[in-house]
Amino acid sequence: MQNTIDKLAEYGKGILAADESIPTIEKRLSSVGIDSTPSTRHNYRHTLFSTDGLEDYISGVILYDETLRSAVDGEPTVAPLREKGIALGIKVDKGAKPYTDGGFLTEGLDGLTERLRDYKDLGAEFAKWRAVINIGDSGSCILANAWHLARYAKKCQLENMVPIVEPEVIMDGTHTIYDSIRITERVLHHVFDAMFYEKVELEYMILKPNMILHGYKYASSISSDEVAELTVSSLRRAVPAAVPMIAFLSGGQIDGMAVENLNAINGCISLPWYTSFSFGRELQQNSLRLWAEGKREDAQNALLERANQCSLATQGELHGTVNI
Repeated sequence: MQNTIDKLAEYGKGILAADESIPTIEKRLSSVGIDSTPSTRHNYRHTLFSTDGLEDYISGVILYDETLRSAVDGEPTVAPLREKGIALGIKVDKGAKPYTDGGFLTEGLDGLTERLRDYKDLGAEFAKWRAVINIGDSGSCILANAWHLARYAKKCQLENMVPIVEPEVIMDGTHTIYDSIRITERVLHHVFDAMFYEKVELEYMILKPNMILHGYKYASSISSDEVAELTVSSLRRAVPAAVPMIAFLSGGQIDGMAVENLNAINGCISLPWYTSFSFGRELQQNSLRLWAEGKREDAQNALLERANQCSLATQGELHGTVNI
């Protein structure tokens, strides 16, 4: 697992989240006028993965089951990633279902060990599990998700796979940034408490949290410097220094905002973790539009440009605003 951590947490690099389920990728393809079929899904992802120089900025890619297994005309979708030495990851949760006491509980522990062994045989080196937490969720729902994340993480480590632990506090709504602080810290405390009891080795896991933001429908805006200050303060209170890497999710922020916020976070001094990115739409959305227009090379260039911006942000060296 140490080799995988070293690869994923290489300075200046981050993770591409390309683990959209079939219903999710269908919506995204439909938004640019493309029918979702096994062939179009392969062609889109293979185009991204074939981008020259992607390995300079991307250390790992999180995949969906179909993507890890698929091939068209004898060419596996993930073949370019293997050629570039980019680590393969896999989404292993089964999605969030309504919880009895309000909120949603992510499922998928049943049969997880067998699935992990299968994915490892297919070349996966790490896994991801996402819990979805809303500001108004009940305490029992938060606790249940924390324990599921901890059990998942332990099962991964028992199979020598690095777990990405993603407790995402959803920023949809009108709540203030102080509500975000309160719930995010509460969630993280419960997650790490559960992992303590499950004997998860913190040195061999990656945390994928939300940034601290106002609800997206809140009336006032906030600067990247303020986001960075409040996010880092919360993480320092809740995340042990033994965790080697924090890979932030972009969480539906407007295009370019997550990169600018990450850059500000890495402008803070004395962080005990490598603070990087695990972005999906933030990396892909411009490329998706260009690919749908038949501009394959432009789509790859857009991905590479945004990946470069994200890389600079991991070093606090992105200057000016993000090109959109």
